[in-house]
Amino acid sequence: MSENEVKDPRIDGIKTKIRVVPDFPKKGIMFQDITTLLLDPKAFKDTIDLFVERYRDMNISVVAGIEARGFIFGSPIALAIGAKFVPLRKPKKLPGQIIFEEYELEYGSDRLEMHVEAVDSGDRALVVDDLIATGGTLCAAMNLLKRVGAEVIECACVIELPELKGRERLEGKPLYVLVEYR
Repeated sequence: MSENEVKDPRIDGIKTKIRVVPDFPKKGIMFQDITTLLLDPKAFKDTIDLFVERYRDMNISVVAGIEARGFIFGSPIALAIGAKFVPLRKPKKLPGQIIFEEYELEYGSDRLEMHVEAVDSGDRALVVDDLIATGGTLCAAMNLLKRVGAEVIECACVIELPELKGRERLEGKPLYVLVEYR
């Protein structure tokens, strides 16, 4: 959400349903657990509705959801706005021909894969994930989509951890988030 936008009252309800788990998966990490949000049908619906209201009239033709929690939010958004849903998967999860984009993690590397021909040149893409931390995964997703000729319109996440400066890595691409944790 940008500073100029009026805060929707549903966002506070969403934020209260996200559980923060200290020291998970390792000491020093404050894990943002969206499973508790999913257990509340109203909060989950409000989350999807806020994204749908934003993207309904943007002529998005493809919603690319990042494994795994990006699938949870991306699929219903795609259905509601009349776009196709494309899963961006971790390695060796997709049958058939794939293309991939590697990216660096704090300790090592990973990659996202997508079916060849799942996205067409000229598609208008929305990238969806549950959370942006360092921005590495979103950047890999955007690069993968750009390589096949898609125009990435925006990235959307339920949660942002601004202190990790992931937004700065997105090369100026708009990022819409519902909840910031500082």
